[in-house]
Amino acid sequence: MQIEIDSDSGFCFGVTTAINKAEEKLSADKTLYCLGDIVHNGMECERLRGMGLITINHEQLSGLSNTKVLLRAHGEPPETYALAARNNIEIVDATCPVVLQLQRRIKKMYDSNPDAQIVIFGRNGHAEVLGLVGQTHNNAVVVENIEDVQRLDFHRDIYLYSQTTKSLDEFHHIIEYIQQHMAEGATFSSFDTICRQVANRMPNIAAFAARHDLILFVSGGKSSNGKVLFKECSGVNPNSHQIEGPDQIDMGWLEGVDTIGICGATSTPKWLMEQCRDKILEYNENKNIKQ
Repeated sequence: MQIEIDSDSGFCFGVTTAINKAEEKLSADKTLYCLGDIVHNGMECERLRGMGLITINHEQLSGLSNTKVLLRAHGEPPETYALAARNNIEIVDATCPVVLQLQRRIKKMYDSNPDAQIVIFGRNGHAEVLGLVGQTHNNAVVVENIEDVQRLDFHRDIYLYSQTTKSLDEFHHIIEYIQQHMAEGATFSSFDTICRQVANRMPNIAAFAARHDLILFVSGGKSSNGKVLFKECSGVNPNSHQIEGPDQIDMGWLEGVDTIGICGATSTPKWLMEQCRDKILEYNENKNIKQ
């Protein structure tokens, strides 16, 4: 039985930077607050919790003062920075540069044309999306699918952006729909703001899934990027299973399998995929000893 770990899977640049910043601060201060899960992977969050990282929510943030708080790669709305300034909180800003640039573009558009419809293709309530909507004083419209798009006012100007980790194909479908329904005299502009480090994983992970008998896709349940990439895997290879860690591997899946591919989301640490590989190797070794 051959096992391959996808070399393209694992933390993206933004997540890697955020975790490195957290580890650097913790090595000096021993305690650091993080606003929300630093990454949508429970096992990596648990590892950092053991180092002293304390995850808090926005309500808990409002009760802090004179301390340090890390902002994760997803970014935050302007209100968070204002609160930190009032409470003398030192911000350790780990916002992904791609997300930060997108925030600035949306803010600039809103400030110059506050009457236009600024539309964001993304998941309602997602941390990145909340930060993007915050650039417009919460006036931007979030659309998750074509049904949401149908409720837009096509007689008003529309400026469309995307959460950085969304599907490029879905984004293009939304663009086509809006183009077909815009009223005469109204302006429509779309801005491809999807992170290419994420988007390029789609064709790569599809090719990876196609060359294996079994795919184990390792991802936390909260990961939006994980949902998109797993959908791509299972579309190419129906014998794909999404798991959060080695304990969720059903060894019955291995029956009749010659090659196993292990891959994951941009929020999946390499060490976790390696643990899944090692769990299978240990199982096969014990199985052979018994035979």
